[in-house]
Amino acid sequence: MNVAKWLLYALLALPVAELAAFIAVVAAVGFLWAMALLLAGSLAGALILRHAGGNHVARMRVVLGDNRLTALEADGTGVATLLAGFLLLIPGFITDALALVVLVAPLRRALAALLRRGATPKSDGVVDLEPEQWRRVPDPALPPRERDR
Repeated sequence: MNVAKWLLYALLALPVAELAAFIAVVAAVGFLWAMALLLAGSLAGALILRHAGGNHVARMRVVLGDNRLTALEADGTGVATLLAGFLLLIPGFITDALALVVLVAPLRRALAALLRRGATPKSDGVVDLEPEQWRRVPDPALPPRERDR
């Protein structure tokens, strides 16, 4: 199954999962405390987007205006802050937990390492080729070896 289908399924399942998480939190701490936690998370997201995200959005506009996309890609912290702000702004405990993972630097590095490890196939560095598929090419930058003379 391709990635787009999984993202669509996750996007469709998110409201149901958020509702189940909300019901579980209400059962644990009560309705008013659960609502207060949701409002606090949304307020924190708005504050993050207003203060930290505003500067990053201005930098993104300048970078995109100058067609310097590589500078934008190198600024992973600002993008992570914007993503965390948007996730916190969405009411729900699952998105708040994801936002905290993205926002806290050690958790973000651990998540990135986990995703990198899962995305790259493990290889021992050996490529098996048939004899007719390869040939030796001398490197002109290296001095000639004794047996090549």
